[in-house]
Amino acid sequence: MSLADRQTRTHLMRLFERHGFYPRADLGQNFLIDLNIIDFVVLEAEITRNDVILEIGAGTGGLTTSLARDAAAVVSVEFDPNMYVLAKEVLSYCPNVTLINADALKNKNHLNPEVMSVVEQMLAESPERQLKLIANLPYAVATPVISNLVATNLPWERMVVTIQYELAQRMIALPKASSNYGALSIWLQAQCHLKMLKKLGPQVFWPKPNVDSGIVSILPDLDRQAKIIDREFFHELVRGVFTHRRKHLRVGLSNHFRDLPKAKIDDAIQELGLRPDVRAEQLDPDAFVTLSNRFRELVIEVAPRDE
Repeated sequence: MSLADRQTRTHLMRLFERHGFYPRADLGQNFLIDLNIIDFVVLEAEITRNDVILEIGAGTGGLTTSLARDAAAVVSVEFDPNMYVLAKEVLSYCPNVTLINADALKNKNHLNPEVMSVVEQMLAESPERQLKLIANLPYAVATPVISNLVATNLPWERMVVTIQYELAQRMIALPKASSNYGALSIWLQAQCHLKMLKKLGPQVFWPKPNVDSGIVSILPDLDRQAKIIDREFFHELVRGVFTHRRKHLRVGLSNHFRDLPKAKIDDAIQELGLRPDVRAEQLDPDAFVTLSNRFRELVIEVAPRDE
């Protein structure tokens, strides 16, 4: 059976009917049925024989088979046991694919260690290997999967992901220009190059989602990342101040750093050349990196020392 046969709407409907179950909306199971889009994703992935591909959401294995053609290895994760059975049958002809029936996430802040262990094993087989995340991501896990992968020290080289269009807009939003700009925008833009590759309407999926989707390319920017002294501290600071995005930055910082005297916070803001009434949504990612590095110094200064 050809890939085209597997990916048509008619074939998928018959496949599910024959097995007696149907796509689950609660798991974001919307399958790409436009082969041109699948080809586009694979082309943008620029897959080589040194690539270990991580795919979250194997579905029926349609995209997975295309990824496996040129990659060194594909680690494909499927949460739904029913989908896992369908994908396992299709992918039995792909010896370089490891299919895992598991949640890709341990929790919202960490990827599943079991999945990461398999990825690391595949990467360790050659010093030339590099990691790429290529996936039609289920909407519900797209943000933590992308954010947490960026937070790792794995040698990821590229992400090409299909996600909800609204999320894509949040990722690429600029300060002052859009209400979409927030903690996720800053976390990613401070370390990556992001590009919206294509907007997708609901008609390229089955079942049709109620929203548009977008294909986004994310590339690491190691030079920018190196400017962040402590990435975990940076991540927590950005998320902390954006819980109070409509308030002045100093209020958000005071709430986040409760052990810092407010006078020190005010002095640091002035020292960095920021207005006392500036809001978090007005600062660009570089300003947040500078802010994070300075406040890390402040926290260390006021931390109690062992006698």
